[in-house]
Amino acid sequence: MEKRIAILPGDGIGPEVCEAAVQVLKEIEKLYDHRFEYAYGEIGGSSIDKFGTPLTEETLATCRQCDAVLLGAVGGPKWDQLPGDQRPEKGLLGLRKELQLFANLRPVTIFDALAESSPLKDDIIQGVDVMIVRELTGGLYFGEPRERREVAGDTVAIDTLQYSRSEIERIVRKGFELARERRKLLTSVDKANVLESSRLWREVVDEVAKDYPDVDYSHMLVDNAAMQLVRNPRQFDVMVTENMFGDILSDEASMITGSLGMLPSSSLSAEGPGLFEPIHGSAPDIAGQNSANPLATLSSIALMLAYSFSMQDEANALQDAINQVLNDGYRTADLTNERETALSTTEMTKKVIDALRTKVQ
Repeated sequence: MEKRIAILPGDGIGPEVCEAAVQVLKEIEKLYDHRFEYAYGEIGGSSIDKFGTPLTEETLATCRQCDAVLLGAVGGPKWDQLPGDQRPEKGLLGLRKELQLFANLRPVTIFDALAESSPLKDDIIQGVDVMIVRELTGGLYFGEPRERREVAGDTVAIDTLQYSRSEIERIVRKGFELARERRKLLTSVDKANVLESSRLWREVVDEVAKDYPDVDYSHMLVDNAAMQLVRNPRQFDVMVTENMFGDILSDEASMITGSLGMLPSSSLSAEGPGLFEPIHGSAPDIAGQNSANPLATLSSIALMLAYSFSMQDEANALQDAINQVLNDGYRTADLTNERETALSTTEMTKKVIDALRTKVQ
């Protein structure tokens, strides 16, 4: 069965890592006798430059007609002077909202070959395997009103934090479902000692938990969760939380691995295409130099194969190939101080393809 994939390269190193991903997907087509169709679209700064907006209706239509979406990265200093509602990041937020991508999944695992790069001690990080489940379409990032006012001669900025019971329930259920598939342990993160939205969040978690009696769950305040992630990350299996808390905690957790450039993410809807992207950003300082690390994007492809296409064998083979390349000592510039031996983007992609071909054949 043919699967249609929207490719949104975006800005900075986005086009380079997306090209790497397409090469790997084409290899998977050959090895497993699949057929993927690729539909390209603009988003972020590149869309602003061409169409005057970070997200066009044409790009949205393309994504809606596909089975999955691969995004490279958006943003860069070129567009920093634009108003907030016209900046590249608005395109990504709009895409998440329009596709109803309510669940952002960020797996945090330790690559044994890169363990020495972690700022934490070996005895703390060994065996870390955490799935952070972040609500993606509500909270402060989307609440209204969002404005500035002049009050008594002073400027006041207003952001609104709002969550409905239904929004909380659907992300909490996703967390419980993932925990049931893993180690049956869920930690719900909130700020219930201060925020009314978190008190509602905690109530909903307690209600939903009754449907998952086989999953052990607990509540944890977000400031404690931030500390516990660096103190003892192995205590966590699945962490579920609201939008802003999830944004901050997942970036903190990514540094446990020693490299922000190694981690993938997936954003899922109740129905419709999922969005898959690396979390490393657009890195405009190295754009066009063929030095970007493609591995986070390739791991995002593995998530796409698993979650959107139910191709678990293919996903496992690709992730095993990435691990093999790292175990063999191959590194891009962001992973080594020995720049003369660092592989380019295209060279690292070829190493992964070679390892994948060997494993499958």
